[in-house]
Amino acid sequence: MAELFVNQAKQYAETRPSYAQELFQFIASKTPTRDLVWDVGTGSGQAARSLAGIYKRVTGTDKTLKQLEFAPKLPNVSYHHTTPVMSRSELEQTVSAQSSVDLVTIAQAMHWFDLHAFYQQTQSSINFTPLILNPFGEQQLKLIDDKYRSIDFPFDAVEGADHTGPFKFVAEKLMDLDEYLAYLRSWSAYQTAKTKGVELLRDDHRIESFKRAWNEDGHDQKAVKFPVYLRIGKVGNA
Repeated sequence: MAELFVNQAKQYAETRPSYAQELFQFIASKTPTRDLVWDVGTGSGQAARSLAGIYKRVTGTDKTLKQLEFAPKLPNVSYHHTTPVMSRSELEQTVSAQSSVDLVTIAQAMHWFDLHAFYQQTQSSINFTPLILNPFGEQQLKLIDDKYRSIDFPFDAVEGADHTGPFKFVAEKLMDLDEYLAYLRSWSAYQTAKTKGVELLRDDHRIESFKRAWNEDGHDQKAVKFPVYLRIGKVGNA
């Protein structure tokens, strides 16, 4: 899937909304220590940026080098270009020693993972009360439509919760029409269609009708709301 995010890496970084800060405050309230976060599939660092304001250190990894080039450069965040599957020694060299990660996050990328292999890697990387986060075309994207209810998530509920989610949050961003269409063009489903010769947002009567509807209230900018669904759980007994 990495090639889907190469050509539009800059567009992806510029158009993606920031996650709601309430989301990260909720997560942080469930972690007893706030030393190290491993942000897997960090992409262009949307989640890493917010996590860096709460945790001492953030390590972001991704298999797409082009996306990492557009990630925000922050003093307590390190980014690493990795292979899809890392060995135990590679994981410890890149992220941290065994049982020293407080939180593992995956922001809108979990549907691309080989979950069995990923869970095996993370089980021994995180400490006694770590958490797994997953805020939210292809077959994998059906998991997003399902709000990740059906995804394999073999973790216990965190303290203060009686289930592992999904918990709903809402992100919001002011966009004009060009920005909104650019956001749609950053989707992997759009890029997949384009590689097959299908232009989903071509200039035809449907786009013209959409433009008229967008501008009929006289305001070019709209508050676009993005629902974010979180699965969160812990390893071991707290």
